[in-house]
Amino acid sequence: MDTVLLLLAAAIALHLLRARYQRGRIILLGRHLSSFQLERHMETLTEGYARAIGEQDPSRQRQVLEMFAQTENAVASQVQSLADLLQKEPAESTRMGMLPFCVPYVERLLPSMTRDFRQLLQIHAAGLRHVADNREQWDPKSRAFHLSAELYLFQHSCHWFCKSRTVADARLLARHKVTHQKVLESVCAQTRNAYLRWQQNTSTP
Repeated sequence: MDTVLLLLAAAIALHLLRARYQRGRIILLGRHLSSFQLERHMETLTEGYARAIGEQDPSRQRQVLEMFAQTENAVASQVQSLADLLQKEPAESTRMGMLPFCVPYVERLLPSMTRDFRQLLQIHAAGLRHVADNREQWDPKSRAFHLSAELYLFQHSCHWFCKSRTVADARLLARHKVTHQKVLESVCAQTRNAYLRWQQNTSTP
């Protein structure tokens, strides 16, 4: 019985510690996000793209997609501004664990098992700008597809930083009915290659 009580107490203590740790990360990221309108812009784009895909007339579909050019540029610019703001945060505050689950203060316990969220945000910012500027000369529908993937991956990274990779994977699947692997395959090659280098810890600081 004493062992059971000790294990229960330890589990409760770990849960409280993890909740406190995650709350600190949510506050950190939320403080910077409050300066922007990213959530509203992302909702506008995802709903707009879905509406455009439902259009049967190709010319009408193109017209609908072209309506979102200003919002697409705003998202790309704001993610870059967010990435620049996070550069001012200390490295210890922006390290994120690579394990599937949250280990509170893993950046202190196992720094080799962490990566820098600041670098990841720069990867997202560069990828969003690349697609928003349509440097690959995609048709409007293909461009919208790739930009959606860029937005989903960015959202996944924010959830991963605040909670854990497992939670981020689950939210991505629940909200957008797509897996992390599928999203990674759907972003532009620039984002995908940089993201994989970041995961392997071979990205340029």
